[in-house]
Amino acid sequence: MNRVVHPIEQESFRRLRARLDTSHFPPLTRAVVERVIHSAADLEYATDLVMDEDDLVKAHAALHAGAPVVVDVEMVAAGITRRETVCRLGEAVSGPGLTRSAHAVRLAYEQVGPGALWVIGCAPTALEELLTLDASPALVIGLPVGFVGAAESKEALRASGLPAVSNVSEKGGSAVAAAALNALLYHPTSSEEIS
Repeated sequence: MNRVVHPIEQESFRRLRARLDTSHFPPLTRAVVERVIHSAADLEYATDLVMDEDDLVKAHAALHAGAPVVVDVEMVAAGITRRETVCRLGEAVSGPGLTRSAHAVRLAYEQVGPGALWVIGCAPTALEELLTLDASPALVIGLPVGFVGAAESKEALRASGLPAVSNVSEKGGSAVAAAALNALLYHPTSSEEIS
């Protein structure tokens, strides 16, 4: 099913491309970079984001084959269009050494098991907890925002070797994380490109 793009969105991307040449990026990387920049109106993401095209190709295939999508907060879920998500934050509790966000990641992993796409845009502790699990994710979009733990959790994600989209700075957030996943959702599959 082809997505209808509103004229305002078309003009926004035209202006983005007039201000920033993204043509050197491979296709899925370009899609993620442009969609993230579009969501934040922040051109610096072009040099701040870190990802691997091969990881994105595999994640794109997994996503379009129906792999579960897990989010850390409802704000991320609200930004993801055309796809159901799993968010267990409402059932999670905090305790000694465990935030609600970290507990929610545990609960979600118990529900979905390995092979999911994880989209973390709010809580560094959710990303830290995910890294302790044997989640074998299809992809981790780790873009939590903040001055405490955000950059460090994303650095740990990159060091883990897991397939990931992250960024180097403290920037991030729910809208940015959702935009990265939407880029993969909106990018056509091989069968859609043929039709």
